[in-house]
Amino acid sequence: MSEVNDSFRDKISTVNEKGKRIWIFPKKPKGNYFNARKVISYFLLVLLFSGPHIRINGQPFLLLNILERKFVILGKVFWPQDMYLFAILLIVGVVFVILFTIIFGRIFCGWVCPQTIFMEMLFRRIEYLIDGDWTEQRRLKDSKWTWTKIWKRSLKFSIFLIISFLIANTFLAYIIGSKELWKIQHDPIGEHIGGFIAISIFTFVFFSVYMWLREQVCTTICPYGRLQGVLLDKNTMVVAYDSKRGEPRSKIHKNEDRSIAGKGACIDCLQCVHVCPTGIDIRNGTQLECINCTACIDECNHMMDAVNQEKNLIRFVSENGIKAGTPFEWTLRVKAYSAVLLGLLIVFGALLITRKDFETNIIRQRGSTYSIDSKGIVSNIFEVDILNKTQEDYQISLKSTDPQVEIEVVGGHIFLESEAETKERIVVKVPNSLLKDGVKKLKIEVYGNGEKVDEVKTKFIGPLL
Repeated sequence: MSEVNDSFRDKISTVNEKGKRIWIFPKKPKGNYFNARKVISYFLLVLLFSGPHIRINGQPFLLLNILERKFVILGKVFWPQDMYLFAILLIVGVVFVILFTIIFGRIFCGWVCPQTIFMEMLFRRIEYLIDGDWTEQRRLKDSKWTWTKIWKRSLKFSIFLIISFLIANTFLAYIIGSKELWKIQHDPIGEHIGGFIAISIFTFVFFSVYMWLREQVCTTICPYGRLQGVLLDKNTMVVAYDSKRGEPRSKIHKNEDRSIAGKGACIDCLQCVHVCPTGIDIRNGTQLECINCTACIDECNHMMDAVNQEKNLIRFVSENGIKAGTPFEWTLRVKAYSAVLLGLLIVFGALLITRKDFETNIIRQRGSTYSIDSKGIVSNIFEVDILNKTQEDYQISLKSTDPQVEIEVVGGHIFLESEAETKERIVVKVPNSLLKDGVKKLKIEVYGNGEKVDEVKTKFIGPLL
């Protein structure tokens, strides 16, 4: 095997020695892996754009309304009182990403990440249609400004801007909801200045990302690419070049027996480099810029077919798989993370199942004290805070489990609208004889439309006997 120069690791592939940007013009990919990626990508694109408009039990498929502190996942509404669930879900996500990366490397980036899907399956495809394949794009960039170039650039800029506008509207719909977005789109601009500014900012950000930043997001900005460096090990399955079989690399000659000539399977055609969307040479080994998009696998397999060589010179394989031919191994590290992830999922599932549709808090009104009448009835004023997470309106009534305890609503009644929170005051009356050392623990039942929906414990105070 030829000696590999590791100097390429001193800089990223899209920046030269002077620190200037190297523009990447990847060759148009094709092949079995790319076809599979297209199916997955277009399914996810359809799901993404239709997501805000899909309703489950009258609720959005997904809503992350930070402004109103309302979150909807798969039609289920979550409020600030449910933040413990989000905290656990966040931990689950982190552990899952770690475990997934340990096993499969950065495959998420190349197959599922919205940045890659938008760039490679939408914007780049349009660019191929307008500017041509990689060699034509390079010539067009270096050419003088003619009417043809002006026309192509204007057309591409306009289409990119329109798509960026659609993406901006879609992402905003995930934040404020499709109904609110519809109002912004159809009402006079003056009534929704904030929404108009938000859409404009989102549009500019997305346009800038896919027009200029491009692969820089994956190689420089995204922290996940850096994180994988400390997560991968010799058993991680990544897109890798089989150096044992491929080296020493050399050009192909007609009717040549490469094994007799002492040459490896790699014909040094550089097609794996030309097709790479981040501009790396996969033959140098695993690199942080590699997003495991598999474009190089398809291209190398095509070239191996063309010269009657065995396929999969570049493939999904671990470092140990190349050196020793061993399959993926469930190491102690993988088993430990799997056990932690399973435990977290069980805890999260149990908390999700036991989550209540109502949240009730009953506390004594601050600054108030008890009062006692001539019949020995002690009164306390309480503040009641009830959150309704359902889509139904409720007429609320409160009852104590102790029949001698009387509860009066200051406003006469409590009406709780769907997906709303209400705060009321109540007066609780307890005979002085029931108090022990001036205190009585109460259990108050909350009824909505005649059905018990919650139960709260609180403390009642009175005079010391």
